[in-house]
Amino acid sequence: MAAAGFLGPIEIDEATPTMSGPCWTTIVTGVGVAKHGVYGNHFGGHRLDVFPDFATRRARDDGRRTFVAGGWDPLLLARDGGPLFAAPGRLSYIAPRADTCEDWQHCDDQVTAEAVHVLRTDDPEASLVYLGAVDETGHLRGCGPEYLRAVERADERLGLLLAAVRARPSYERETWSVIAVTDHGHRDTGGHGGRSREERTAWVACCGPDVAAGAPARRLRLEDVAAHVYAALGRTPDSHWTLDGRPFTTTPVEAAARPGEGLRAVLFDMDGTLVDTEPLWWKATEAVARALGHTLTAADEPAVVGRSVLDTAGHLHAVTAGRGTVDEIGRDLLAAFQERVSRGPRPTAGALELLDALAADGIPLGLVSASPRSVVDVVVSALGPHRFAVTVADGETPRSEPHPDPYLAAAEALGVDPRLLRSLVR
Repeated sequence: MAAAGFLGPIEIDEATPTMSGPCWTTIVTGVGVAKHGVYGNHFGGHRLDVFPDFATRRARDDGRRTFVAGGWDPLLLARDGGPLFAAPGRLSYIAPRADTCEDWQHCDDQVTAEAVHVLRTDDPEASLVYLGAVDETGHLRGCGPEYLRAVERADERLGLLLAAVRARPSYERETWSVIAVTDHGHRDTGGHGGRSREERTAWVACCGPDVAAGAPARRLRLEDVAAHVYAALGRTPDSHWTLDGRPFTTTPVEAAARPGEGLRAVLFDMDGTLVDTEPLWWKATEAVARALGHTLTAADEPAVVGRSVLDTAGHLHAVTAGRGTVDEIGRDLLAAFQERVSRGPRPTAGALELLDALAADGIPLGLVSASPRSVVDVVVSALGPHRFAVTVADGETPRSEPHPDPYLAAAEALGVDPRLLRSLVR
């Protein structure tokens, strides 16, 4: 992983106790202790309803398959104020028989075997596998030879997980990112929880299609893990999530698009550019307008084409003298459009060939749309999710198209300086 991407240290910030509860919560939520409210290994008083883990958020909000496996109670059980992982798509809890080094090694073997089975045969979009033997060995026996062997065995288990991914029948058509991270450090004599350099130093390794070899030219943080998970999945965080982390992009802003070095990223509009959905949107709007007693004409086009659902709903509300509320019209528009898109969006001529040509040159791609997430996901599924490093839909930035906010968000997620954006006008 280090050779394919990077391996670097993380310094735990002053506000975060060097304990598993607050550190793991920061890792999987992407926000610091001041927001998620977990300050110890008892999770009482947390704010995980507001700042959920990435596996729960992706399953709950986006209907995606996610998977979590481990044996530490607060992560997975309603115990000690937990669980940290509230509702992933699939959960495997395997407890050690006792809090001994040997029993935790056996537990990690079982957790790994379960995860290997799921990764090979199921279809989780995002997974987290927790291995606890290294931490337990450091507590009980210090950071000597047994601790080193526990680290080596964890690395062997990581190898089994990666082999399971590569053995998937659909692996050649998939794009995988892998992150290995530890929550904190240990004193050489054993244990943690203090403010020494050893206790405050964690580490992270990451490799994937959007991570070039070489450490990022910035300080790494625990909050960055969840941010990179969302970026790797092409899910632009909603501004209301107020994530504190940034993806592990290794393209420094100051190195982007130097003269003569070609493209650093390409951001595509969706409707009418990559897929021929504008006629579908017009037909959907036409049907809703007709039901409200209004016939669309060319005069309506500026308020309909290239606009968000909310913009178009507001226009129809105005031209029909308020025959329906904006929210009601918006729901009708979305339903009518989704019904048409679900029949299968048609890529525009040359779109797939262009995407593949750019990908062959190693250029990361983003998709930006004024359509809602439910529609964008249908289109991306048809075009091939592996083709896009990031996607941004309506409602995921303060303002939708034609404002530049979605493009700025996509550029930031790709690690490209927005000042270097060029417009390709069709």
